[in-house]
Amino acid sequence: QVQLVESGGGLVQAGGSLRLSCAASGGTFSRYNMGWFRQAPGKERAFVAAISTSGAKTDYAESVKGRFTISGDNTLNKAFLQMNSLKPEDTATYYCAAVPSWNRDYVAVRASEYDLWGQGTQVTVSS
Repeated sequence: QVQLVESGGGLVQAGGSLRLSCAASGGTFSRYNMGWFRQAPGKERAFVAAISTSGAKTDYAESVKGRFTISGDNTLNKAFLQMNSLKPEDTATYYCAAVPSWNRDYVAVRASEYDLWGQGTQVTVSS
């Protein structure tokens, strides 16, 4: 069973950057769809970005397109979310998620598709 641990969150000023990491252990990382979701206080968990098993396909929420980049490294068993040009509205707890997929180019964008979740890492963007 794969376990996920996020890191890299913190406090940053608007316009700054952060790089979130998701370390996966206990499974074959290359067989998993990886996704990032976020949840702000009082709001539902929302999709941010996802990457296919092959790494060739990605998808992003409209609100982060052009600013965030998702990537994966099978040798490190890690997924990353590079966040640039951060805005106060990006403030949330960010969660890494994974689901095994035999379709190497499928990108899972719904939270209900994922069955493995990390504990979350807090990102706070000050204005």
